[in-house]
Amino acid sequence: MMINIMKRIHKSLARLAPLSCACCAAALSSLLPVVTYAGPTIRFGDEGSLTFTYALQGWLQNKGFTSENNSSSSTDAFLRRNRLTFSGQYNDYIGFYAQLEAGNDSKLGKDNKSVYYRDAYVTLDYSDELRFIVGRFKNTFSRENLEACLEPLTLDRTDMSYSPFGGSGSRDTGLAIWGNLLDAKLQYRFMVADGIEGESAPENNARWTARVHYSFWDPEYNYGYLGTYLGTQKVFTIGAAYDTQKGVAYGDYPMRADVKDYDAWTVDAFMEYPAASGVYTLSGAYFNYDTGGAFKDNPSTDDPNIGANSDLKGYYVKAGYMLPGKIGPGRLQFFARNEGQDYGVISDNGTLAGAEYYDRSWNGAGFNYYLDGQKLKVTFEYAKVSFDTEHPTNPSLQDYDQATLGLQFVF
Repeated sequence: MMINIMKRIHKSLARLAPLSCACCAAALSSLLPVVTYAGPTIRFGDEGSLTFTYALQGWLQNKGFTSENNSSSSTDAFLRRNRLTFSGQYNDYIGFYAQLEAGNDSKLGKDNKSVYYRDAYVTLDYSDELRFIVGRFKNTFSRENLEACLEPLTLDRTDMSYSPFGGSGSRDTGLAIWGNLLDAKLQYRFMVADGIEGESAPENNARWTARVHYSFWDPEYNYGYLGTYLGTQKVFTIGAAYDTQKGVAYGDYPMRADVKDYDAWTVDAFMEYPAASGVYTLSGAYFNYDTGGAFKDNPSTDDPNIGANSDLKGYYVKAGYMLPGKIGPGRLQFFARNEGQDYGVISDNGTLAGAEYYDRSWNGAGFNYYLDGQKLKVTFEYAKVSFDTEHPTNPSLQDYDQATLGLQFVF
């Protein structure tokens, strides 16, 4: 498979201007998925290919509550992610990616989840400096959302990494233009997408997103990132992004008045340093989402298109350490995570008016045990979630503990 891929790269580079070594690596990334593994591949002629990948994350989770209406603790086994991916190349320049998903199947007794297309897009790689993506794919705003969910440092992402609007919060449908400059040290991205749309939206304007990052050590030249490179690269990257859409919500929904705009920005940094004593990882980000205080935690007046996170401000810090050698048949990596979330929601709901029940902190720690890299691993994480002000009746807005044991398999 790798011989065929390298032949394809050779032909592509022969038709393009010469690239530096870093840019050659970036050309390879355009022919492969963001993740560092791939399943069986079928070849079509000299340039075409189709690769199949199956991935499953199974979780056993104990949480201090069951739902917003049930304060009893819960123990639940479910499929956090369950995916089948088809990816490949039409020719040296045009690629494609389609991913079927049935995530969170069996969670809280909800079995037989529907299968849907989580991603479906086409790529055009004119050169390393100029690339295009068209279809439904990850919005290019936050680093952690762009980190492969099958190659994280901690158990999963923070909810803050998902933008409040557009698709599922992590994906949107549209066009992205991106590329690598300065030997792939500098990367730029521009995206125009649907965002909030439909009959209930005040306006149906385009959503615009821009992102840039700079890598001081080894370049991160893919569209997506990894939460850990398992010591295979020495990485120090800083990034920033801006996200905006006009006319996303009503401040007064019953009267269809006081139209609000959406603006958001984020800054982030990632470092991984492999050394003789082990692999050290450190990552952090700050988020600022703004819709002008449209959400007031009052079901009778709030716009149903928005949620409590529409004016969220917060941060996360992640740290990891992987031991230098094997422990038994695999590698052991410890991690910890701290988050602070200020939702900016002052309730306007009857007797609860004036209180801020959403603001919280999250502290978690755990380990990854890699039996075969990210293709086969076991993860355990314990987390404690504390609210600045606990809600008097909603258990999901009260302090709780959570313990999760996860198994990941990728083929």
